[in-house]
Parts: sequence; structure tokens; C-alpha cells
Amino acid sequence: MEIVAKLLARTFQLSLLLVPMLGAPSVTKDPAMDSAPVILNPGPEYADRTRKFQGIPGIERSRKGRLWAVWYAGGDGEGPSNYVVLVTSGDDGRSWSGPKLVVDPAWYVRAFDPCLWTDPKGRLWLFWAQASVKWDGRGGVWSIMTEHPDAENPKWSAPRRIADGVMMNKPTVAKDGRWLLPVGGWRNFKPRIARWKQLDLSPHTADSLTHEIVHRDSGVLISSDDGRTFQFLGEAQIPQAGSDEHMIVQRRDGSLWMLVRTLYGIGQSTSRDGGKTWAPGTKYTDHVATRFFIRRLKSGRLLLVRHNRPSGKGRSHLTAYLSDDEGETWNSNLLLDERDAVSYPDGVQAPDGTIYIIYDRERTVAREILMATFTEDDVRNGKPSSPRARLRVCVNKAGE
Repeated sequence: MEIVAKLLARTFQLSLLLVPMLGAPSVTKDPAMDSAPVILNPGPEYADRTRKFQGIPGIERSRKGRLWAVWYAGGDGEGPSNYVVLVTSGDDGRSWSGPKLVVDPAWYVRAFDPCLWTDPKGRLWLFWAQASVKWDGRGGVWSIMTEHPDAENPKWSAPRRIADGVMMNKPTVAKDGRWLLPVGGWRNFKPRIARWKQLDLSPHTADSLTHEIVHRDSGVLISSDDGRTFQFLGEAQIPQAGSDEHMIVQRRDGSLWMLVRTLYGIGQSTSRDGGKTWAPGTKYTDHVATRFFIRRLKSGRLLLVRHNRPSGKGRSHLTAYLSDDEGETWNSNLLLDERDAVSYPDGVQAPDGTIYIIYDRERTVAREILMATFTEDDVRNGKPSSPRARLRVCVNKAGE
């Protein structure tokens, strides 16, 4: 019934033109390929109190210090009612706005796994994935961009589909200026639409919603022209990879190092030709099967945020680590949140060295989006000792 309500609500919005939008759904034979409405003045149906589920966040910072946070919500969990929510803070995360923008596809199409990224020109990009029902075997990476991320209500470009697959982690800018986008094909996930076959909301049947794409591994897209165009570059085959959720860093010797979520923990691969070909994937380390975050800091060290539960299982004890030797060892650590059901970290570093990490907690119970801020010294000291250290900062709590 919720998906029917979603369709009726979207039809009502369009007919009365109650909210400004970027793009609008069109009735085609494949709605997942249509541009989803980007709602710039979200109505009360997207208010905090209405959400029964939310999580999988991302964070970015404009050059002048405005913070942006994104996640997805809608429905009771992952499914066709999902939509993307964007909020902002103009006071370094001490307070946060309500929804400034919502991406909510029509019919049985979901918007999920969003990603925020500030490019070298200072422009803010919002990426998200679209798929029929839950997963249709193809997905699709969509994007919008603003040239004014310091504004509370900036103007955004029209939505653009740039690839099949899913990209939920930030691009990496290589030393030669190329953008490397980590786009996964979810090769170990079968299309998951069977229980929705009774729905007949389109001119075609649910069976026709499944697709096969060419690149199904942990792939890399490239842009050599500042985001005007994107092309497939290469892909790594990582044993037991599931939803990929991979990230790329460039090592000091110029090689590219890819870390990938796997069923056993974290897998890895290396490319020495700029990302065209990748070595056979191997195990990097044990880890609970969930998202982690890795990024090179301004100091040249690597930052890794991952789980460190004493039992080795479960999404708890979210911890930040530093490495001085390109990921060979991780000697310094800072515990960010030891509670259960904390997961999916994403982060960004400010020019003054402050590190911002966002994550979720209890997606259907507490329904919290949280933030931690700290410095490299805090990690080396193993405790939040600097004036910039803040833990468990609430970005958003649904149901209130």
C-alpha cells in the first residue's frame, strides 16, 4: 500500500505544482531510466517525524565551511519507497536544517546509496543510485551539481545519468588530475523483485524489470574533463565481493590501491597502469561485512575508519586509524562510538586539519545520523583531547 501511496502523492504534487523541481518523471517503459524529481522545497511528508527508516549517510564541506549531509530514507527499510534527503549546517555542525532537497523517484523506483563530493573546483556534487524495486540487476548512477555550495539554498544542475551500477563512495583525484569514480556492479546480488510481482504500476510486467549489465565487478569510471563526460576505465575482480562499496587511494609510487567490502571483511587490488587493469583481488584484512572509509589526509597519512569490536563480529566500536606506511600498518586509533548498530562511515577533512566523520545508528529504532570531529593528534593520542574533538554529534534523528 505504501508504494501506491507514493505514486498517488507524486501524481498529486505534479498536478498541483506545489513544489519546484529539477527534472520530472516521465511515463516510459523503464521508469528507472527516467530522471527522478529533485524536490527543492520538500513538504511535510518528508519531515523527520514521518521517517520509519534512515541511514547510509555521506558528508561534505564547502570551501567556506558550510557542511552538507545526505542519507536515504522512506518506507520500513530498503525498497521501492526509498528517497534521498539532503540537509545543511552553517555553524560547523552545531545545528542542522531540515530537508533542503529530496530525490524521490516515481512508481516502484528507489533512490538510494547517495554520495557527496566537492571537486577540485569547489563544486559540490550529489550522486545517488536508482533501481527498480530493490535491485534490478542494473542500477544507475545519477548526479546533480552546484557551483555555489556555500549558499544555504544553492541552484543545482539538472539530473544526469552517468553510468550503470552504484557509487556510494567519493571519487579520487589522481595526481594527473583525472577523476576516478568507484562504481560497482553488485555482481553477487540477484535482482530482488520477486515479492513485488503482484504490482502492475507500469505498462510492462515485473519480469521485464531485471537487467544485465556489461561491467559487474568493482569498477572505475574516469573523467578527464572536470565532469563533463565519464567513461568506463577498468574493473577489479575481488573474490566474495558483494555490494562492492569500494574506495580508491593513490599511493606515493603512483599506483592505485582499491579496498572493497567482501563477505569476509576487506579485499584489495592494485593497478599500476592508471586504473585500466587490476591485479587479482586478495584478502586485505578481517572485518565485519559492512562499509568502511579510507582517505588520504593533507599530511600524507592515510585515515581508515572501520569497526573494531573485540569479538570481531557486529557493527560496533567504530574506530579511526592512521597509517604512515601506505596502509601496511595502522598504529594509532581513536574510538568514535562503541555502541551496537553504528555503521557506514563517510568523511571529509577541512583545510585546518579537522576531520569530519558521519555515520548512522539503528536505522529503524534510534534512526540517528551522527557525526564525529577530531584531528590527527586526537587519533595519535588515542583520545579526543583537542578543542576540535566532538563525538556523537546528532545530525538528524527521525521520528521526532
